[in-house]
Amino acid sequence: MELTTANRQIDDVTVVDIKGRIVIGEESAALRSLVADLLSEGRKKILFNLAEVRYIDSTGLGALVSAYTSVRKHNADLADLKLLNLSAKVQDVMQLTKLYTIFDVSNDEAAALKSFDRAAAATQASQLN
Repeated sequence: MELTTANRQIDDVTVVDIKGRIVIGEESAALRSLVADLLSEGRKKILFNLAEVRYIDSTGLGALVSAYTSVRKHNADLADLKLLNLSAKVQDVMQLTKLYTIFDVSNDEAAALKSFDRAAAATQASQLN
């Protein structure tokens, strides 16, 4: 199954609904390209909705980590990439690889959206001290 994405903007967060498989080849390259495009457009808060991702291989995991690193490097204080609605198979892979320790993962879109505001407020508070 081909990888498809659809973007939605909710306030200052770009929600990317991803469908298909994130695997070696065009799919992982497309994900990297998508993140680069979003960052060049000034979209710094990105939420990947992985509810319809049925499979991810090691290259796909690398693409997620690369995307996360790109977003954080772009503007570490104000930018973030989070994951939403991991399918059971993707959840298993994330646990096996311990990537849960890197990504902020949620199963509730509203809570995930609010977490961007909390993270920004915490960053601002730490800068004041």
